[in-house]
Amino acid sequence: MPFSDYKTALVTGASSGIGAAVVERLCAEGLQVHALARSADALDALAKRTGCIPHAIDVTDLAGVTRLMGEVEFDILVNNAGVDRPGSILKSTAEDIDLILDVNLRAVLQLCRLALPGMVARDRGHIVNISSIAGAYNFGGNSTYHASKAAVHMLSRQLRIDAYGKRVRVTEICPGRVATDIFAHVHGDSAEIRERFIDGFELPQAADIANAIAFAIAAPIAVNVGLMEIMPTLQVPGGLSTTRPESPQS
Repeated sequence: MPFSDYKTALVTGASSGIGAAVVERLCAEGLQVHALARSADALDALAKRTGCIPHAIDVTDLAGVTRLMGEVEFDILVNNAGVDRPGSILKSTAEDIDLILDVNLRAVLQLCRLALPGMVARDRGHIVNISSIAGAYNFGGNSTYHASKAAVHMLSRQLRIDAYGKRVRVTEICPGRVATDIFAHVHGDSAEIRERFIDGFELPQAADIANAIAFAIAAPIAVNVGLMEIMPTLQVPGGLSTTRPESPQS
């Protein structure tokens, strides 16, 4: 559907990285963009730069997001907010698991629950869910994060069934490594972390993900871009590990 047929958008996790880039891209298309994140200062700076409407609300604040969704009819919802805590399930805490599921999955479900009925009633709307290659491929550690993103993948497919017969589109954006500050948020902001994950690599930028989202939104109404997997050219997923037992079987 052309951008001109959409009027309003809500972007979560909008204060930095991919979220901020999506806000900038959608504002450039003339949409009224509502930017939601916890950091009021970062949102205010983004609003001054782009003209977006800032909302300093934690995405897990159900009362806050419910109030906002009741005040504005959103044509576009971009579920971008996400967190991670490194480590396998062997090293996870109960608090780590709850936080990841609250932000990465429960908030997405609640926002979709609040947004989809209006889109169905208006026969117009687009939900964009940011998942991760961690939802499709296994690699070491971050077990709860993998589980949360796999759930978002299945939810994205299911939403189209829930809206069957209506011009409501659902796009899942599945990024690999992107040059954003998420690694600093997870592992700590240090030169060692930047060297480990960012420096010297040829990586997609946040603006590249925003442009991919814009492409999906701008497609003709008869076209639903369901899944876009976006990785660095020099990154490949998957692998197979085999090890010998620590001790012989008795």
